[in-house]
Amino acid sequence: MSNRLERLESYLLAVIDDREPGKRATLLRFFLRQLSRIFGLIVQIRVRLYKWGIFRPHTLGCQVLSVGNLTVGGTGKTPVVEVFARSLQEQGRKVAILSRGYKRKKPPLWKRIKGRLTFQKYGPPPLVVSDGNRLLLDSTISGDEPYMLASNLPNVAVIVAKNRINAGQYAIKKLGCDTLILDDGFQYMRLRHRLDIVLVDRTNPFGNRHVLPRGVLREPIRNIRRAGFIFITKSNGDGAVELKEQLRKLNPVAEISECRHCARYVQNVYTGKREELSFLQGLDVAAISAIAVPKGFEEELERQGARVLCHQTYADHHRYTQQEVLDFINRSIREGAQAIVTTEKDAVRFPFIDRRDIPIYFLRVEIELLSGTEAFADWIARICFR
Repeated sequence: MSNRLERLESYLLAVIDDREPGKRATLLRFFLRQLSRIFGLIVQIRVRLYKWGIFRPHTLGCQVLSVGNLTVGGTGKTPVVEVFARSLQEQGRKVAILSRGYKRKKPPLWKRIKGRLTFQKYGPPPLVVSDGNRLLLDSTISGDEPYMLASNLPNVAVIVAKNRINAGQYAIKKLGCDTLILDDGFQYMRLRHRLDIVLVDRTNPFGNRHVLPRGVLREPIRNIRRAGFIFITKSNGDGAVELKEQLRKLNPVAEISECRHCARYVQNVYTGKREELSFLQGLDVAAISAIAVPKGFEEELERQGARVLCHQTYADHHRYTQQEVLDFINRSIREGAQAIVTTEKDAVRFPFIDRRDIPIYFLRVEIELLSGTEAFADWIARICFR
């Protein structure tokens, strides 16, 4: 069932990106365009209702930041969330990251039905992936991105819940947190934000400029005016002059910063052994990934000097089976690969494999600010009341 859904997702993405030819795809694009107009209208009505005060956001009495984007996936959000959480924690804030845990394993059907029948007002209790001291859940239960954040931020709490008001109250009352970061929270207007941080992909800022389902925009481009801070991600250091001018017209007051994703090291998925990036120089590798923009991952491996012999890709957030990994190991050996390399986000979804005839590594990637460093530091200082 999951494979069929992933194939359907891949087909729809090809239709949206105009990569799928034929009359059927053309007709489907026309139908999706009409749905986009309806969806865009609903989104704008919702935004206006909050703006006019008809819908009122909840206030939890602490600092709340959201990190999100206008598009669906592919902007490199998780490393940015990590940078903000670490910076705030190092300045003395007690931080909790609130996530919805996209594509995590859901509770059994009978539990969900029971919740509906008993009219649970606030839904199931939040899942504590990390309490800021211990890692408590695996990636299957929590979702790959929350688990990755919890693994890399030992002093930051990570909580997963669909109702992030409930999750925020838990973080404040039970864990003593005073700063909340909404992971993928730009559209979560039920909770009042002090600062909205929006990410824009330098390589593909707004897709085909259509909202869902004809495009990848969650809301019209003009809504970026709600942002207080804009990160241009995946920058190449050229200044992104045209994109900055476009963003400045849409939002005259937001701070704008450029950043890029930089590879730091590779680490063995199963043994934890780290290698310097020079390890990839001249190495024949087989790549495997299930992320929104797999091309960027392959290009990064090649920039580090690796020779990519083959690259197996799956739909974003795909959860690997043991057989899939074993099959890819066999394929990699046949192709003559010396190692298998995946992304850090994929690595947390790998099942345990009791084979060591070819090493499997993940590529650790972190954010590097290229411009707007002073503005970023100023925001952190203001949030921390320093």
